[in-house]
Amino acid sequence: MRVPLNKLNKVLNSFTSARVLVIGDIMVDEYIWGKVSRISPEAPVPVVNVTRETLLLGGAANVVNNIRSLGGNVFVAGVIGPDDMGRKLIHELRLAGVDTEGVIVEHERPTTVKTRIVAHSQQMVRYDRESKSPISPDSTQKIVSYLISVLDKIDAVIVSDYSKGVISEQLLKEILKIAKGKAIVVDPKTGNYPFYTGVTALTPNHLEAAEGAGIKIENEKDVITAGQALLKKLKCKSVLVTRGEEGMSLFEENGDVTHIPTVAKEVYDVTGAGDTVISAFTLALAAGGGFKEAAYLSNYAAGIVVGKVGTATCHCNC
Repeated sequence: MRVPLNKLNKVLNSFTSARVLVIGDIMVDEYIWGKVSRISPEAPVPVVNVTRETLLLGGAANVVNNIRSLGGNVFVAGVIGPDDMGRKLIHELRLAGVDTEGVIVEHERPTTVKTRIVAHSQQMVRYDRESKSPISPDSTQKIVSYLISVLDKIDAVIVSDYSKGVISEQLLKEILKIAKGKAIVVDPKTGNYPFYTGVTALTPNHLEAAEGAGIKIENEKDVITAGQALLKKLKCKSVLVTRGEEGMSLFEENGDVTHIPTVAKEVYDVTGAGDTVISAFTLALAAGGGFKEAAYLSNYAAGIVVGKVGTATCHCNC
């Protein structure tokens, strides 16, 4: 069932009044851009002549950036290290007008950095600098305290889980207890599925949905089985499964299943596409939309960012 355009426009126009807190694994996406014209004499690998370097907000910080670009109001909570990349991340967030009181500096821990080398619009290699160990109980409590401090200022919470140590069972319990009555939407990682029981919605890709449901997905029937299994298993109100070129499938607790075809014309890079999906989906819920309106709007947003190279955002002229 397609959602009428006037309904989508009404929700879209309300994005500017929506307020969302993002809790999760904030990181830096570093891009080294260059050109290749020869093979190294030392090994059979291409030699990249570097032309420029860029630093972008990544992980949960990219979700923050997407919400801003879509016109929403955003708060953030997460953990960084006491290093140059952490300071640069804080600087970029403040430049964007984002409150950084919820960003905790944890000593003996590096800021997560994903470095990608890109030549001729193609990613050639990626290397990561990170710690996946759980954050300290003190850091968890500081995030909880920040959530309490902004509770009256937000309409929804996004849990952006990249399995870098911020999201834990204890933190989810606190979020569910404190933010009860608000939309709580999770971008999941498969190893942490038991933590998500009782959230409002999840936005897994098809691989995450398959692993979370314990079902191998090979066709549309399998997608339906997996989506319905996740709904029942986690006792949530909706599950939005992103399926790449196959679009999205929305499952709701009332039994409705909605398949949404992709609107992407060309796919250059899927980096950050999941961040865009959960940003638009949650903003739509915070703006008063239903799950179907939220799914359609997130599908349009994702269709734009996959046509760009690098961690990208979708802008809204609301």
